[in-house]
Amino acid sequence: MLLVRNVMTEDVKTLTPEMDAYDAAGLMRSHDVGSAPVLDAEGQLVGIVTDRDLVIRVLGDRADPKAVRVGEVATRRSIFTISPDAQVSEARAIMAAERIRRLPVVKGKRLVGIVSLGDVAEADSSARAVGEALKEISASPATLERALRPDPGTPDRVMKHRS
Repeated sequence: MLLVRNVMTEDVKTLTPEMDAYDAAGLMRSHDVGSAPVLDAEGQLVGIVTDRDLVIRVLGDRADPKAVRVGEVATRRSIFTISPDAQVSEARAIMAAERIRRLPVVKGKRLVGIVSLGDVAEADSSARAVGEALKEISASPATLERALRPDPGTPDRVMKHRS
């Protein structure tokens, strides 16, 4: 039984709500991460910011990244967390059910790490289960609609050209 504590990243780079979007992007770039937990002055987890949040909520709105505070763009509700003592399979199940790629690891009220789908994939002996989790996480209405259409195959014009 593999526990989250055995696969999580412990040295988590964090943000505060007062930092700006430039700070968040710079931290993510310099540490090569796609998200960062947001902690309040007491060190409590109050949100999480992803690279996608910055693109959609700052750049997509053509806002000035220096003027937008992390607290304005962070996901603050429905932050799913997991205990370091939970099984890796439980982390995988939460990620699949909630369609998320990263889970802050919390002990009591203190952030102690973060576990990503990649961490789970490397640790999990069930490649099929990880693949199913990724499929569920990545599913969108557009991809589901495409999956219901017939396979386009190789167009006739390409086949004629190959002959």
